[in-house]
Amino acid sequence: MELPVLQDHQPAAKGGCSASSCGSSDDQVNLLPDTIREKIQNHPCYSEDAHHYFARMHVAVAPACNIQCHYCNRKYDCSNESRPGVVSELLTPEQAVKKTMAVAASIPQMTVLGIAGPGDPLANPERTFATFRMLTEQAPDIKLCVSTNGLALPESVDELAKANIDHVTITINTVDAEIGAQIYPWIFWKNRRIKGKKGAQILIDQQQKGLEMLISRGILVKVNSVMIPGINDQHLAEVSRVVKSKGAFLHNVMPLISEVEHGTFYGVMGQRGPSPDELMDLQEACSGDMNMMRHCRQCRADAVGLLGEDRGSEFTLDKIDAMEIDYQSAMEMRKNVQEGILADMESKRASKQQKAAPAVPDDTRPVLMAVATTGQNLINQHFGHAKEFQIYQASPQGVRFMSHRKTEQYCSGDSTCGEAESSLALTIRSLEGCEAVLCSKIGYEPWEMLEEAGITPNGEHAMENIEEAVMAVYLEMLKAGKLDDSVARERRAEA
Repeated sequence: MELPVLQDHQPAAKGGCSASSCGSSDDQVNLLPDTIREKIQNHPCYSEDAHHYFARMHVAVAPACNIQCHYCNRKYDCSNESRPGVVSELLTPEQAVKKTMAVAASIPQMTVLGIAGPGDPLANPERTFATFRMLTEQAPDIKLCVSTNGLALPESVDELAKANIDHVTITINTVDAEIGAQIYPWIFWKNRRIKGKKGAQILIDQQQKGLEMLISRGILVKVNSVMIPGINDQHLAEVSRVVKSKGAFLHNVMPLISEVEHGTFYGVMGQRGPSPDELMDLQEACSGDMNMMRHCRQCRADAVGLLGEDRGSEFTLDKIDAMEIDYQSAMEMRKNVQEGILADMESKRASKQQKAAPAVPDDTRPVLMAVATTGQNLINQHFGHAKEFQIYQASPQGVRFMSHRKTEQYCSGDSTCGEAESSLALTIRSLEGCEAVLCSKIGYEPWEMLEEAGITPNGEHAMENIEEAVMAVYLEMLKAGKLDDSVARERRAEA
């Protein structure tokens, strides 16, 4: 799957798009207006294709927040946690700019700088916009983004436009105040704390107003929504319909993170997160109305590197102070590297389009496969080294990316930790629903355990393109008669 595309080859209202999923076919990529394609072609969050090649970073300059969410706990010095709101060090605008320049000079494929916390950037306007102004002057080649809950968005839109922000993410979990009151205990609005439905309705109104103002200025908007089973899971398809109708470009439905050790209200109260199948089902339900982002990693507020990796520890303030950075010289290198990546992406896309689609009977059932990869859209990781797997679906319509699944488990430190499943068992359990796993290498023990779980291990496509390898395995399964539903049922029963 490539860049987000327009359904039926027609532009959607107000600059949005309405494909059934992000980048559903390569031959539609060029149908995007040039202005939109230029904005997303090297943005790892807005382009599923780009996230294999281009990096992003977040700078933590915004400590304060103007709402309270039941799923949020902003924490510091949590280097082992990967979720929104977590940082190791809070930065001043000047420190943030210095860090950005150091990262950009060291990682030339880093194209995007975002401010996403650890609080809300627009609740910290002085720090946020001071950072953006300096970066616009000193690093004009970097795309600037902001993520916000939307409460202070309408009064900030003009300043965002002045700061050349052309990508904004709004977290919208509901358009119903009854549901909002179950997610947000309070908001801080016009110097007072407002609780319950009244506060939720103000937040919803501000989010929708801000969304419309951004679209009217030609700013691309991604909407994030947290899927909370039993709270808003049945409602998010309506959220998707509403934001799409107002011109949002992309919808990202994310799973609730609610482990008790994170200290959130939902975690303490035992609110569960969705299963992988529940999340995929909801994303499918929403995708009828909206382009869906499926490759989100719910990044820390100080993340650095490709999506799915975090190199932040390489760029702490003490390490940056020891660096000698000539950013003007680095800009030329960055330009050459990024142009080379874009040319390579275009070449691969063209080559893929020229290949004839394999003949698969229309009634052949789809199959989920897990892939171990470190990026570059290649099968290039050992099974035992993977901390997450990318999940692809193969079907008669082709191959498409569905989601990713992390394999890490947090331990609360109590006496039950020693009784927990082994890391290998947890990894295999996280692949439930997949019928094959593709990796560069795999050991004997996991091979046996995967087969016992009804998952076929495959190390025969190392360093091959992911989509091509997944389709090759799908065709092998078809030829071997493994795609008959009765065979699949027997395998699952045996597992």
